[in-house]
Amino acid sequence: LSQKADAGDYSANERIIDYLLESGALTRAELRTFRPSVCNRLDRNTSGIVVCGKSLPGLRVMSQVLRDRSLHKYYRCLVKGALREEQYLEGYLWKDPAANRVRILDKEREGAQYIATEYRPVGRVREDTLLEVCLITGRSHQIRAHLASTGHPVVGDTKYGDPEVNDRYRKEYGLKSQFLHSFRLELPELPAPLEALSGRVFEAEFPPVMRRILDKKGT
Repeated sequence: LSQKADAGDYSANERIIDYLLESGALTRAELRTFRPSVCNRLDRNTSGIVVCGKSLPGLRVMSQVLRDRSLHKYYRCLVKGALREEQYLEGYLWKDPAANRVRILDKEREGAQYIATEYRPVGRVREDTLLEVCLITGRSHQIRAHLASTGHPVVGDTKYGDPEVNDRYRKEYGLKSQFLHSFRLELPELPAPLEALSGRVFEAEFPPVMRRILDKKGT
């Protein structure tokens, strides 16, 4: 988890703080006035890059570029079926908190949020497609639900996915979570104290199980 859901959880936030304390980049005294934290959250079982702020000025800068979308985030995901063209998807996302699910709607309704998702195919695994996805908006479960609404759910997604496809990948490769990976960050020009990061690009390697799936099929 990016952040605690229950008091006993050990989330990414706690791991970050422990790392900073152990490395000497943060002291217990400093922790009394500021707690480093995750700037952007990933869904449970989504792998890849998470942006965190270890100082208050840094956290403010990164939170701002995430809000204004000048920081570009790209995901890689394996989806059911063949996709051959780039697409720009739009719709409205409505949350159902009781079921911890979202629904994708064609038309605006009360309580629904506008969403936009852009993707391009970058590879194939048999009859399925590896996509690079750019989030134009960033809502809960957006990539997973938006792609599922088009008939191309993310492989391994137990909430919005295809049980038969999920079962095949679990049995053949041991995939136990959705094949969705926060792959690349492209940073804009940044003010102090993060000016040294201006224009930098960061990428995260695929977890072993995902790499095994892609390598097996030569993607």
